[in-house]
Formats: sequence, structure tokens, C-alpha cells
Amino acid sequence: MHCSECGSYLDPDARFCKQCGAPVGDSEETRIARPQKVTPVRFGDGDDVEHVIFTARPTLMFVKLGYAFAVIGAIILTILLAMIPHVTWYFSLPVALALLLIPAYYHLKRNMIRYTVTDSKIEIDHGLIARTTRNIPLSKIQDVTISASILQRMLGFGDVVIDNASEVGGTTVLHNINNPRQHADLLLRELRRWH
Repeated sequence: MHCSECGSYLDPDARFCKQCGAPVGDSEETRIARPQKVTPVRFGDGDDVEHVIFTARPTLMFVKLGYAFAVIGAIILTILLAMIPHVTWYFSLPVALALLLIPAYYHLKRNMIRYTVTDSKIEIDHGLIARTTRNIPLSKIQDVTISASILQRMLGFGDVVIDNASEVGGTTVLHNINNPRQHADLLLRELRRWH
């Protein structure tokens, strides 16, 4: 039996390819473990091709809750302002809608962060107009840890903590990622190719 991804020979009882890490067969377990579609990214003179393993952003859950609370607050504020004599609708409506600026700020702040894992590095992008990109080569990564509080575990998100062996040292944290275990597994699968 041969791997459908790279063509390498597979052991009869293998669940994953030793060469490329692709799941073997098409069972429910392998469909869940299958990484997202790999997108080639060309750079340089066209000879080198870099594949994107996954791209993630912090969870959108808190932004959605913020919008829901802001809408409820805007409705309540509009009703309360309507009870005050001599307060017109063209004053109360913009004041109530201004509450939506709070979750909009956090939505914009969330969209300014993007984590991308390729087959050779981790890219962490920050910024909206002026963008800062931090690159961590996979060859420098020593450990990948998942950190989640009880509330984070119940809601299905958490942090992926990456220890690297750069000269400066330290850790990099991918904050509030949905399905952190799945993302950590995909990252560890790529790390196996480097170590």
C-alpha cells in the first residue's frame, strides 16, 4: 500500500504516512485529522514553493457576544431616552448606535492579528495599515503546548504556546485560537519533518 499524498510505501497497520504525515485511508478518524487544503505560495525566482498548512485568527466568539450586548444596550438606551421629555429621536438614535463602536473596535483589533503556519515557518502578522510580520523557522521550535482555562475548554478555544530556540529565546503564544489541539497537532506534524 502506498500513500495517496507522497507515494511512499506504508506499513499495513499505519494510520499516518511516515514520510509526509498524511492520514491513511478514509475513515472518520482520518477525515477529522486531515489538515486543511494545502495552498502553495510561490516566492523568490519560482523554484521554491512554500505550502500553507493553516491560517488562524483569535476566536470571533467574544466579538459576536459584544455585538449582541451592544444591540440590546442600544435598544434599552433608546427606550430610556424616549421617556425623557424633549429628547428627540435624532439625538437618541446616534447615542444608542455609538454603543456598537465598542465591539467594532474589538472586531477590528481581532482582524489585525493573523497566524499562518507553512511547511517551513510560523508567520505572525500584526497591524492593519502598517503591518509587522514575525517569522519563526520550524527548525528553531523546541516545544508546543496547549494552554486553556476551564472556561476556554468549555467554549472550545485556547492558547498554543510555542517555545523556540532562537538567540533571544522565549515563547510565542497564539492567543485564543479555536480548536487549539487540532492546530497544535498540525504544527507538530510539520515539526516531525524538521527533527
